[in-house]
Amino acid sequence: MSPIFDWLFSQYQGIDTHLIVLELFGVFFGILSVLYSKNNSILVYPTGIVSTLLYVYILFVYGLLGDMIINVYYFSMSVYGWYVWTRKVDGTHVTPITSVTKKENKTIAAIFIGSMILISLVYQTFDKWQGWPSYVDILTTAFFFVGMWLLAKKKIENWIYLLIGNIISVPLYFYKGLSFSALLYVFLIIIAILGYFSWKKLLFKKIQTV
Repeated sequence: MSPIFDWLFSQYQGIDTHLIVLELFGVFFGILSVLYSKNNSILVYPTGIVSTLLYVYILFVYGLLGDMIINVYYFSMSVYGWYVWTRKVDGTHVTPITSVTKKENKTIAAIFIGSMILISLVYQTFDKWQGWPSYVDILTTAFFFVGMWLLAKKKIENWIYLLIGNIISVPLYFYKGLSFSALLYVFLIIIAILGYFSWKKLLFKKIQTV
């Protein structure tokens, strides 16, 4: 086997088989969810719910409390987003893609700062500090909390926050030995870029037709 392959997957030696299988299923449904999101499809939410529930368990076992809470939050945002995306705003049309407002920027700042404080308190309370991975985990949590809230509100800026969170997550997951998940985040970086431009076209088309 190649050195790269050995480096990627040797980290799974000694890991329970059921955890590896659950991670693969989590990755699979995570890919489906983000592809549906890129295409502005409501199926982003049922597939996302399956993936997040699997990752809540996996991340608890691996001690990544911030990312575990992210997935609990993802689950709640998926339920909320499912409602928002299907809600008819005028009796005929469902919630459209829009950009954030000045008022929503204040909410974004509050979510970002609040999530960092929350996850820091969780690490402190459960005595789970693990050096730099914990600080990176806290930072990614903030970006993902904002990104998922914006996704649920169908705001195009969700892709920017998710992109930053995905980029930061790649080295973190490789370091923690979750190679499949790290590769998933590489894929999510690409999808976040494509998703942004795909939504931008839809947003521009909506503006042109108004």
